Amino acid sequence: MALRINSNVASITAKRYLNKDQRQLEDSYQALASGTRLNTPQNDAAGFAISELLRAQVSGAGQSIKNARTAGALIQTAEGGLNEQNNILIRMRELAVNAASDTIGDKERGFVDEEFQLLISEFDRIAKSTRFGTKSLLTGSGEEFSFQVGPNKGDENVIEFKLDNDTQSGSVGISGLSITDQDNAVDALEDIDAAVMEVAGVRAKLGGVQSRFQFATDNLEVQKQNIEEARSVIADVDVAEETSKLARAQILQEAGLSVLTQANQAPRKLLQLINT
Repeated sequence: MALRINSNVASITAKRYLNKDQRQLEDSYQALASGTRLNTPQNDAAGFAISELLRAQVSGAGQSIKNARTAGALIQTAEGGLNEQNNILIRMRELAVNAASDTIGDKERGFVDEEFQLLISEFDRIAKSTRFGTKSLLTGSGEEFSFQVGPNKGDENVIEFKLDNDTQSGSVGISGLSITDQDNAVDALEDIDAAVMEVAGVRAKLGGVQSRFQFATDNLEVQKQNIEEARSVIADVDVAEETSKLARAQILQEAGLSVLTQANQAPRKLLQLINT
C-alpha cells in the first residue's frame, strides 16, 4: 500500500462524510424545530411547490368561510328587522280586532288608534333604518350582492342575490290605515293580514338565502380540512422518523470525527519510517 504525505485521502474522505452528516443534523434540527420538513425548496422541490399551492388554497378557503359568514350576518340583520315588523303587525291586528268590537266606544277607539298610528310609524322607521354598514336592507334598493364563497375563480365560487325587498308601510299596504271607527277597523284586518303574508314571504326568501350560505360554509369547512390534511402529509415533519434520522446523523458524526482524528494522525506515523 502506497504511503503519502501531501495527499491525505483518508482525511479528505472523512471530512466529506462529516459535512454530509452535519447537513443532515442541521436539516433534522430545523425540521423538528419548525414542524415542517420543507423549510427550503431543496428539501423536496416538487413537494414544496405542491405544498405552497395547497397552503394558498387553505388560506383562500378560510377567507371564503369568512365571506359566507359575513353574508349570513347581513341576511340575519335583515331578518331581525323583519321579525320586529312582524311583531308590530300582530299587535296592530290585535288593536284592530279590539276596535272592531262594540265593547269600546268611539272615544276609546281614538285612544287605540293613537297606538295604531305610532306602530305604523315605527314599522316604517324599522324598514328605513335596518342597514348593514351603508347598505339599506328593507327599502327595496334593488342592489345586487356578489359574495366570493370559494378559493378559486369561476361562477361556481360565487353566490349572488338581489336585495329588492321593500317592507315600508306603503309597500305592504298598511299606510293610511285607521281604526277610529268600527267599519275601518274591520276593513283594516284584511290589509294587515295581507301585510303579514308580504313580510312572511320576504322572510321565507331571505331564509332560503341564509340556508344556502350555511351549507356553503359547511362545505368550505370540509374542503379546508381535507386540503389541510393533504398539505400536512406532504409538508409536516414525521417526528418519529426525523428523530431517527437525527440520532443516526449524530452517531455518524461522532464516528466521522474519530475517523478524521485518526486519518490526520496517519502522516505523522510516516516519520517513524524516516527516523528508523
